[in-house]
Amino acid sequence: MLSPTPLSLFCALILCLPLAVIVTITSPITTIHGGSKHDPVSDFAPAAKTHQRFSVKPPPLPPADDKSLLRAASRVNSRTPPNLPKKIAFLFLTVSPLPFVPLWELYFNKTPKNLFNVYVHADPSYPYETPFLGVFAHRVIPSKPALRYTPTLISAARRLLAHALLHDRSNHMFSLLSASCIPIHSFNFTYETLTQSEKSFIEILNNEIGSYDRWAARGSDVMLPEVKLEDFRIGSQFWSLTRQHARVIVGDETIWAKFNQPCVVWDTCYPEENYFPTLIHMRDPRNVVPWTLMHVDWNGSSDGHPRMYTASEVGPQLIVKLRNDKPRYDDVGINGSDPTLMRRRDPFLFARKFSPDSIRPLMSIASDVIFKEED
Repeated sequence: MLSPTPLSLFCALILCLPLAVIVTITSPITTIHGGSKHDPVSDFAPAAKTHQRFSVKPPPLPPADDKSLLRAASRVNSRTPPNLPKKIAFLFLTVSPLPFVPLWELYFNKTPKNLFNVYVHADPSYPYETPFLGVFAHRVIPSKPALRYTPTLISAARRLLAHALLHDRSNHMFSLLSASCIPIHSFNFTYETLTQSEKSFIEILNNEIGSYDRWAARGSDVMLPEVKLEDFRIGSQFWSLTRQHARVIVGDETIWAKFNQPCVVWDTCYPEENYFPTLIHMRDPRNVVPWTLMHVDWNGSSDGHPRMYTASEVGPQLIVKLRNDKPRYDDVGINGSDPTLMRRRDPFLFARKFSPDSIRPLMSIASDVIFKEED
């Protein structure tokens, strides 16, 4: 047997070099990504950067146009991750600054961030002199004008739902709020009430005075054939919806096409008070508690607005009264044939409307009254 010469060994080494290079280049690299650098909501703070990353592309930003945004949100998983805490999505729809930021800051104070998310739809036509601060900082979604007597208020709420659905799979309940509303219980009380429910809380009233005028506000037959008068409902625009019902709303095109028509009689046109209760009543009435958890006082209402509490009226007695009031029930029966709902005594969790100057007396009773629960 011949022993290898130095020349033959050198030739063999030259022949093996390309193979070594190929193996080195094509060997997979295992990397981990700690968060997308792009957040689904335009004004959100980006996720913290890490030194590691996935070898796949980050999730895309939500579509800029509403149609694509709603379509994408309607396709998200209807269930929250079983191994993570459920979250409440607080959806603030405002056409003005938020006067009760200090109260909400105290409300969320010391609350684990993995139990809630905040989203703000701020009408861009309003000249906001100061940015949203605290828990509201970087929480403004891409917003459009929201005008009374028009479907734009519905669009704003649907936009909020879509961003919340796309942003966090752990969002379990979605509560729509306004700039003039306040919490009347602690966060822990609210969290337990909402996350323990498998039903949505949305006021759905039948046979209300003025129902026909509201139904015919766009024209005597515009709502037909999709929305018959007997299917038309009235209710508060402020609700707390399950994830499933949030998907129903963002995925709806048929009923929305009817409510998205301009009204020809403006003084009976309140689309935001009709679209949501009508749609949920038509799609899934059995999984609803048909009243709102937002307290309002219609005594002394003006121009279609409920009574506004002034600073001089704010005190412990008012908070106790608001808590003790009971939700309004549909006068023709709850869901037609569900007597178990009549035995429910769900508490009001929020209340409106409060004047901006109420913030000082509200803060003075926040810790000892508003956020203190009875033993």
